[in-house]
Amino acid sequence: MGYFWALMSVLLVSCAQLMMKWAMVTLPPVGQRDAFISAFVSVSPGAVVLVIGLFAYVFSMGCWFMALRRIALSKAYPLLSLSYVLVWGAAIWLPWLHEHFSAGKLVGVSVIFMGLLLVCLPDRKS
Repeated sequence: MGYFWALMSVLLVSCAQLMMKWAMVTLPPVGQRDAFISAFVSVSPGAVVLVIGLFAYVFSMGCWFMALRRIALSKAYPLLSLSYVLVWGAAIWLPWLHEHFSAGKLVGVSVIFMGLLLVCLPDRKS
């Protein structure tokens, strides 16, 4: 059950990052304080998505707490790096985020994923 909570945390934090990125691109710059606040008062789509993203982030922390109760930290913590892989892939796949593919980034994400597999493999008995 601990891995379920860890996976839920990773999925929620990944979704939260994607939503917050889209919202911050959509909303007026924070430096334009009046326009930024007006976007929240008028309940613009960017403001709604930002708030949902923040709540997803909070819920991901709750799931993470549940995971930590059930999984050794040495196994659980590396699972968070899966969010790097998911966010990178989704950012390229989702056209409205305007992210570009590069072979160098693919190599970096692949190294992260391979490291995750190595850490999560069951220990061998000597």
